[in-house]
Amino acid sequence: MSGPLVVLVGPMGVGKSTVGQLLADRLGVEYRDTDEDIVADQGRSIADIFVEDGEPVFRALEKEAVHRALAEHQGVLALGGGAILDGETRALLAGQRVVYLSMDVEEAVKRTGLGAARPLLAVNPRRQWRELMEARRHLYEEVATAVVATDGRSPDEVGQAALDALELKEA
Repeated sequence: MSGPLVVLVGPMGVGKSTVGQLLADRLGVEYRDTDEDIVADQGRSIADIFVEDGEPVFRALEKEAVHRALAEHQGVLALGGGAILDGETRALLAGQRVVYLSMDVEEAVKRTGLGAARPLLAVNPRRQWRELMEARRHLYEEVATAVVATDGRSPDEVGQAALDALELKEA
């Protein structure tokens, strides 16, 4: 199998970056985050890209970043929350070890505050988060090799659950 050892998907604020770095450390591989790739390439925040250029421009940048990372990266890869909206991206994830990190809305509120730094949640955060999840949950599940609930779990516990679900051994 080529591509990343593990790909993490899930909603914003679920802990993909934290758990991803932890998994990479445990597995002795590199960690990469496609949102960080976009920020580095564009020289501005994702929120600024949304405000200045709109969501369609961001999604095109995201698709390009994800496709490049899937082709290049061999370690742990975290995708932005909306990356799975693209059908070509979902097709590329087939055959990969994909962990969907899930959480409920109350956990999302605790973790993110669902604040203005999240451009898709700027108006009514709880309702918008629920609507995003209703639209995306089946897509996360479609690409997932394993689903790991993060509610009430520490990053270490989530990381261990992901390793166990994928039957991967630590380095």
